[in-house]
Amino acid sequence: MEILIDNNYEGRLIREVLKKDLGYSVNLIKKLKFSPDGIKVNGSWVTVRYELKKGDVLFLDIEDKQEEVSPYIIPGDFDVEILYEDDCVTAVNKPPNMPTHPSHGHRMDTVANALARRYSGRPYVFRPVNRLDRDTSGCVLTANTKDAAYKMYSSMVRGHIRKTYLAVTDGIPSSPSGELRSYMRRHEESIIVREECGKDDEGAKHAVTEYEILSAREGHGLLLLRPLTGRTHQLRVQLAGIGCPIHGDSLYGSPSEYIGRHALHSWKTVFPHPRTGETIDLCAPVPDDICRIIELFELDY
Repeated sequence: MEILIDNNYEGRLIREVLKKDLGYSVNLIKKLKFSPDGIKVNGSWVTVRYELKKGDVLFLDIEDKQEEVSPYIIPGDFDVEILYEDDCVTAVNKPPNMPTHPSHGHRMDTVANALARRYSGRPYVFRPVNRLDRDTSGCVLTANTKDAAYKMYSSMVRGHIRKTYLAVTDGIPSSPSGELRSYMRRHEESIIVREECGKDDEGAKHAVTEYEILSAREGHGLLLLRPLTGRTHQLRVQLAGIGCPIHGDSLYGSPSEYIGRHALHSWKTVFPHPRTGETIDLCAPVPDDICRIIELFELDY
């Protein structure tokens, strides 16, 4: 990456620009410092203590290298719907029954495989900002550069990435809107299953979700869910905990004859762009199988 130094950067140390203006992490700055071509000005290697001058060309070697590419992420022979794409971020609309990244039994059918194919013309490192369960559909954010990954992670930690889910439930919450607060942990007999627990129980992590009922009819609800924390299976466990499991959730509720998965969709995602700070507002179209459930139960959204 090249930056032409103007009045904003003139007279400042590279170290200050990297940290305060570009938001680079300590680890990324260290990598640049100790790389032979990490930081150059006008084609010559310099240290982070170099004082920038107007008209300088600052080069930062932050491009991915072939040796950084995972050998376990092989380009697939399929595509995935793109919701947003630029040099920093790619957002995809993950279909149901597609894992986010490879795992046992899913080596070639994941979001990572689809993007490895899309970007096969260059070294591609898969950096998911958020992950969805295999059967949860909707928006998955990925960072395309090292610095974008750090900034997106920081945004996530600070709560600046806001996600809204749609869920069809078996059962209707007692209040039209509210907040679900509980503690969760991994079930001691499973590496997959989560359970609600007491605050002081071993492994307990706080989980908070805002909800709003969009529509309710004959024991089924269509809910908007806004997780304020990011615990594994958070929405599924908390809704089951109030007696309103997600329809079709065979792990925390009951399987359905109408849909082959839990009816949960990551619908809207809002985040600050890692380079410009511009607010990006994305909406992942609701998939056909959930639309059919909504119509079958005569719910509205």
